[in-house]
Amino acid sequence: MRPRVADTRRAAVLGKPIAHSLSPVLHRAAYQELGLADWSYDRFEVDEAALPGFFGQLGSEWAGLSLTMPLKRAVIPLLDEISETAASVDAVNTVVFTEDGRALGDNTDIPGMVAALREHGIEQVDSAAILGAGATASSALAALARVCTGDVVVYVRSAARAAEMRQWGERLDVEVRIADWADAAEALRAPLVVATTPAGATDALSGAVPERPATLFDVLYDPWPTELAARWSAYGGAVVSGLDLLVHQAVLQVEQMTGRAPAPLGAMRKAGEHALESR
Repeated sequence: MRPRVADTRRAAVLGKPIAHSLSPVLHRAAYQELGLADWSYDRFEVDEAALPGFFGQLGSEWAGLSLTMPLKRAVIPLLDEISETAASVDAVNTVVFTEDGRALGDNTDIPGMVAALREHGIEQVDSAAILGAGATASSALAALARVCTGDVVVYVRSAARAAEMRQWGERLDVEVRIADWADAAEALRAPLVVATTPAGATDALSGAVPERPATLFDVLYDPWPTELAARWSAYGGAVVSGLDLLVHQAVLQVEQMTGRAPAPLGAMRKAGEHALESR
């Protein structure tokens, strides 16, 4: 449903920490390209405890919100409805306020991952590997449910994380195999490797990149390139970056919040690249 129409519209990204977020850069670039001069997009540092109060003071001028950690699950009880995609991973990164005042939650990270892969020619693979088992790994597994026809090997550091990823696999109907992080170098021979780990976590693996690597999807974008992505690219492998993901998920957010499609992918990517170069 399209958001309600008003002369001046507001949107923002919430999370903690939030100062690093590129979302304002991407959304503002879209508004400029779409001619939405009366739209604004801001950032607010909000934690889980402050989230209900923030929601309570929103006026009718608000069109939508982007949510980052630690709010993606905490926001769910505050919403009137969430999409099947968001429900599949218990995570909402997009809220749209409708004309009748309802708050609808969605997850654009998952289709954003799929779109980023397709942009790089990855429509389907017969197996994949995930490095890490944190919050982003469940979204990666949900995205792989749409492009991977075989099993997904997840490399983890703890038994607790292993159990969580097995549960996500069952829920998402993905055949998950668990492997120890000590053997993570073996992941690099998979047709598609998705690195979901924090900065620096995969640096030690860069020396194990095979001579003819396939595709690496590294969800980081700052700093970029990671050591693993740089070595992967140097060896001729295809690399999908965290900026690719960020832009594609933001495109979907802009389309939902403004009701205007298609969102200007090229202008948004260029703005994101410029912002990263300026850091």
